[in-house]
Amino acid sequence: MPVARRITRTRLLTAGVGALAAALGLAACGSSSSGGSGGTLHLVAYSTPQQAYARLIPAFQATPAGKDVTFTQSYGASGDQQRAVASGLPADVVALSLAPDVTKLVDAGLVSSDWNKDTYQGMVTDSVVALTVRKGNPKHVKDWSDLVRPGIGVVTPNPFTSGGARWNLMGAYGAQIKRGKSPAQALDFVKQLFGHVVSQDKSARESLQTFLAGRGDVAITYENEAITAQQKGQPVDFVIPPQTIKIENPIAVVIKGGHVTQARAFIDFLRTPAAQAIFVKNGYRPVAKGVAGAQRFAAPPGLFTIASLGGWKAVSKQFFDPQKGSVAAIEQGLGVPTAK
Repeated sequence: MPVARRITRTRLLTAGVGALAAALGLAACGSSSSGGSGGTLHLVAYSTPQQAYARLIPAFQATPAGKDVTFTQSYGASGDQQRAVASGLPADVVALSLAPDVTKLVDAGLVSSDWNKDTYQGMVTDSVVALTVRKGNPKHVKDWSDLVRPGIGVVTPNPFTSGGARWNLMGAYGAQIKRGKSPAQALDFVKQLFGHVVSQDKSARESLQTFLAGRGDVAITYENEAITAQQKGQPVDFVIPPQTIKIENPIAVVIKGGHVTQARAFIDFLRTPAAQAIFVKNGYRPVAKGVAGAQRFAAPPGLFTIASLGGWKAVSKQFFDPQKGSVAAIEQGLGVPTAK
């Protein structure tokens, strides 16, 4: 059954946009497009950055490159969004959780094969995997090992619909490798972790909402999701384990979307210091240098990347192949569906 998607339409703002443009210093001056030619851009994104784009889109519209450009927006689980675009959901820009989701659109002929051959390697934001806990951290969670203590309930999305879930699990697995454990021991830890999971929602956003509604003791999340929850006044804290994974979120132009010039201008804008500062205010780590507020983020001493685990191509086959992957086998043993 297709996942429900929230679709909104954002039109050019007239009141207050001038002030916003002044505050941003017309941040798109570094864009490759010197002027907007109007039209509607269809943004299809994974679930978590919706609040950030609510601020970024009007900021882009306040620049020459974004003049008279309107937007439709669709947010949902990254894998579901990728499949929807491949099946015909209108898209000009895809902002997904995992590089492999973009690669599948390359294979479908919808995204150029050189989408990640730029200064940012195709990425628009970074984050890290964090452990979100109840206010005051009543269960004294400090590290991955605390998630498999007796009586601890864990919330994390389903890795066969959510890109965030895959980041979470590779964070848990890779942390064990960083500590000198063997691959077999690291996978055994992941299996133990699944024994404590009390909810697997479709997307990272839905998973956090389940936690905020009172389910579980710990939610494995993006750091930015925890920060956003705090900004909204939710009674949560979060812990960044000493060993955790760097999350790298891709963005790309859909070359058959019909508005390639405007789409490229929008992505160029998103990587300007002013736009990256908006991401920072929403809890994301910037991919650009010299961004205001970036100093708020501490570097975990054992931070590692997906590349250190073999890269997404190898990881996807080893862990997340629906028939032969090691995580698929764990899920199937628990009665959790892995078919896409």
